[in-house]
Amino acid sequence: MLKENQDLKKIFSNITDNISAREKHFNQFLEDGFPSKRIEDWKFSDLNSILDKNLKGFKFGVNSPNKNINENILLKDFDHSKIFLTNGDLSYLDIHEDDKNKFDVISENLLFDDKISQNSLNNLNKALSNKLTKIKILEGKIIEKPIIIYNDTTSNNITNIINARSKIILEKNSSVTILNLFYNKINDSFINLNFDFDIKENSNFKNYVIDLFNNDNCKYSFTNINIAKNGYYENFIYSAGSKYSRNEINCNLNENYSSAFINGIININDNKHHEIKTNINHLSENTKSHQLIKSVLNDQSNAAYQGKIFVEKEAQKTDGYQLSRALLLDQNTEFNAKPELEIYADDVKCSHGSTSGNLDQNAIFYLMSRGIGYVEAKKLLIDGFINDVIEKITNKEVKNYIKGALKL
Repeated sequence: MLKENQDLKKIFSNITDNISAREKHFNQFLEDGFPSKRIEDWKFSDLNSILDKNLKGFKFGVNSPNKNINENILLKDFDHSKIFLTNGDLSYLDIHEDDKNKFDVISENLLFDDKISQNSLNNLNKALSNKLTKIKILEGKIIEKPIIIYNDTTSNNITNIINARSKIILEKNSSVTILNLFYNKINDSFINLNFDFDIKENSNFKNYVIDLFNNDNCKYSFTNINIAKNGYYENFIYSAGSKYSRNEINCNLNENYSSAFINGIININDNKHHEIKTNINHLSENTKSHQLIKSVLNDQSNAAYQGKIFVEKEAQKTDGYQLSRALLLDQNTEFNAKPELEIYADDVKCSHGSTSGNLDQNAIFYLMSRGIGYVEAKKLLIDGFINDVIEKITNKEVKNYIKGALKL
């Protein structure tokens, strides 16, 4: 159905690189279409129907670079380096004085090969992303100040389907904290993001993703992570703003003593639908992964968590932990979970679990008996429910910013 109405010449009219390769990926996307519930990994949401309902038609195209920046969204809570991505492309860069000559940020043409993804949204992304934004932390460099990536959209787009690709490389013995902030307030768009992280030996990457501001966009984010020996990855997702959001993470613990800690909060209302999906692949000995995802749902909202821990036969001494908990604040909300373990090694410590339920009315009654009003009692219990996830953020400046933004 998509294929009948597409003018490829018009879609790629402002692109000069890799036209034939882009068309190949785009045609594969047209063949597969947007994901629907017929695909097992998408059993909890039909993206094709969601976009059809929320977007006023599909306008495919590649945005030209936009150098305008919105200074009103700058954080003043702490010192940091600033990277602006406008409509998915690098538009502004300001590196803090303490960290100059420690990392590189460049915008470059995409590299293509013959490999076509089984994920139709990744094919769409590669076909229609304008440039690749690459951040490289140089070997042995410790980035002192957090890097904030400001993701903004503007209203003068030739497309309502915004595609962006980023690659972050940590060379050996390096360390960085990155905060991704999304200010996508231009409504009625589909934002399709692709991230590739390469964490080399003895490197430490703390990555925090905040989608806080209310909007009517639909957003999909796919992150692929490769971690080498003694590599450390810490991830926190706060998912609240978009009408529809799906954060998908594929993490490969490739070498001994690599570790990943993935934590997240879904906090939605007003008929929104948000999902977090993780695949953690333990591929070597003595690897570790811990996941904690909590959801707070209100006003006919819907959320899902799908998490899989895979342990290869050679990955002895694996430590894998996964827990999902959901708080349903009214009877019209819905939470779905699909925790999975696939283990081929025999000397491992792995567990998973998922629970959902309502607020404890006895706890509310107890607080009210101590003179606390009903609304404030509910807020105290909800804040307590999500606070242990926030406490897992190890960067103090980022943790304090998030607590302030959430009024905790």
